[in-house]
Amino acid sequence: MQKASFFRIAMRTGAWMVLAFLLLPMLVVVPVSLTDHSYISLPGQGLSLAHYVNYFTNPRWLEATWQSVVIGVAVSALATLLGTAFAVGCWFLSDFWATVARWVLITPLLVPPVVQALGFYRFWVQLGLIDTLGGVILAHTLLALPYVTISVFAALANLDRRIPQAARSLGASVWTTVISVVVPAARPGMLAGALFAFIVSFDEIVAVLFLTVRNVQTLPKMIWQGIQDNIDPTIAAVATVLTLLTASIMVVVSLRRRN
Repeated sequence: MQKASFFRIAMRTGAWMVLAFLLLPMLVVVPVSLTDHSYISLPGQGLSLAHYVNYFTNPRWLEATWQSVVIGVAVSALATLLGTAFAVGCWFLSDFWATVARWVLITPLLVPPVVQALGFYRFWVQLGLIDTLGGVILAHTLLALPYVTISVFAALANLDRRIPQAARSLGASVWTTVISVVVPAARPGMLAGALFAFIVSFDEIVAVLFLTVRNVQTLPKMIWQGIQDNIDPTIAAVATVLTLLTASIMVVVSLRRRN
C-alpha cells in the first residue's frame, strides 16, 4: 500500500511539474503584453494597453490575422474533404496497396519542415504559385492531410464492416452507403481532423517564409518579422489574445459536453 501511495504521489507531482513547465511561460506573456515600454520587457512604471490598441487598430496586423483565418478555413475544408475521401476509399479497399497508400500519405509527418518548404518552393516556382494565396492554401492543405486521414482512420476503426455490407444487400447504392453509413461513423474524426488542419495552417510559418514575399502576410509571419526587426511588444499582445480565445473555446466546449 505504501509503494502504491508513493507511486501515485510521484505521478501526480510529475504531472503538475509538466503542466507548470507548459503553462508558466504562457503566464509571463501576459505582463509583457501590458508593458509601458516600446520593446519586449516587463512593465516599468505602470501597465499599458497601447500594444493591444496597436494590434486592433493597425491595418497590417488585422489584415495578417484575417488572411490567416481565411487560409485556415480554406485549408480545413479542403483537407477534410480530400482526407476523408482518401480514408474512406482505403477503408473500403482494405488491401495491401491501401495500407501502402496510408503509410505514404503519413510519411510527410516525418520530413523536417525546412525540407518540405524547400520542396514546395522548387515546385511552386515552376507552377507560378509563389507569393499567392492559392499557393499557400495548397501547401498548407498538403501539410494538414496526414492529420485528417489519421483522425478519420481512427474513427472508422470502430465501424463494423458488416453494416455497410448489410446496407448494400438491402439495395443501397455505394454512394448512399457512404453518405448514410460510413460518413456518420467518420464524422467525429472529420471534425477532429478539420480542427487539426486549421491549427496546422494557422500556426505554419516555415512554408510561408519560403512561399511568400509581400502579397501574402499571415499572422505567424508578422510575429516572425516583429521578432526579427524590432521585437515589437505587440507580439505579446497577439499571443495573449490567441491564448484567451483558445481557453474560452475550450471552456465553452467543455460546458456544452457537460450539458
